[in-house]
Amino acid sequence: MTLRLERQPALLILEDGRTFSGRSYGAVGSTVGEAVFSTGMTGYQETLTDPSYHRQVVVMTAPHVGNTGVNGEDDESHRIWVSGFVVRDPALRPSSWRSTGSLEDELERQGVVGICEIDTRALTRHLRERGSMKVGIFSGDVADTPLERLIDRVVSQPAMEGSALAAEVSADEPYVVRPEGTPRYRVAALDLGIKGMTPQRLAERGIEVHVLPATSTFSDIQALSPDAVFMSNGPGDPAAAEHEVGVLREVLGARIPFFGICFGNQILGRALGLGTYKLKYGHRGINQPVMDLSTRKVEITAQNHGFAVDAPIGEDLDTPFGRARVSHVGLNDQVVEGLECLDVPAFSVQYHPEAAAGPHDAAYLFDRFVDLIGSARSGSAPSEEDAR
Repeated sequence: MTLRLERQPALLILEDGRTFSGRSYGAVGSTVGEAVFSTGMTGYQETLTDPSYHRQVVVMTAPHVGNTGVNGEDDESHRIWVSGFVVRDPALRPSSWRSTGSLEDELERQGVVGICEIDTRALTRHLRERGSMKVGIFSGDVADTPLERLIDRVVSQPAMEGSALAAEVSADEPYVVRPEGTPRYRVAALDLGIKGMTPQRLAERGIEVHVLPATSTFSDIQALSPDAVFMSNGPGDPAAAEHEVGVLREVLGARIPFFGICFGNQILGRALGLGTYKLKYGHRGINQPVMDLSTRKVEITAQNHGFAVDAPIGEDLDTPFGRARVSHVGLNDQVVEGLECLDVPAFSVQYHPEAAAGPHDAAYLFDRFVDLIGSARSGSAPSEEDAR
């Protein structure tokens, strides 16, 4: 572990020209991305390794970060995906019996440029008022570049709107996660940026999970003869995910049971003919309240999304695949947080029920998926009680 008593000057620059001066954190150099903030007090390792954060610079609202170090068990993928990392006060040293190293050493090892010792509360307020925006972090010699040239680098980067990113973070080859205990069903899971805990939660319920690359076709899915199809979380604009939407329409047309989370929820929305839009600053963290409209129960959920489905709440929708409705809604801003089809076996939520990291309130959704598969195989519709 490296104890850094001296850090190099660093500069954070937003596309609107607002700047924050701080010190280097992690790798020294430069990076650009979309500035977003996460409200989680814990779980920074899972956040950093979540592929949904591809091309994003994450601002942590928690003031102290790195306290528990890093370990080899909590990664949600094989690498850190964030483009940059912003914290106020980095821990001098980790303090956890599970720690195998410091967060800053890991950031440096993987070349992740960060900044610390800035007012993250002021930065978060700025983003809440003006919305997520392009940002750059510059440290070391590059920070001495004229400000106008640095701003040009920030502004000239591609926008998140219109970006199709799932294939950039997806697995290159299919792989299988074996079920725990007696095998019950086989599920084809389209990896749009899947977190490692998601297939694990399915495997715990006796499901054999075949994880497929994002570029997989409906024929690839059919070749597995799956009992159901799953679509994962992932980065990018759902309006640009034409391939994934086309695949899901074939799945729905074949009446194969479907469950989607996060990006998968947006794909279901588009497959049903609904629109999507970019949120002002998105939902990121492990403390987002959501109501399940079928039970009126409130769940505290883990979320990471900058786009949402545009659908009316409280009424049945006519879609190419029959009736559908909004099943979950965010209590902070009434954003659509889930969809349910009434005439084909399909549902989705906008958040992360695998809860890595986060609360376990939404774990029942995996059981709902298992019930949906069982009902489809038996030829009966799930009862209202099963759905709950």
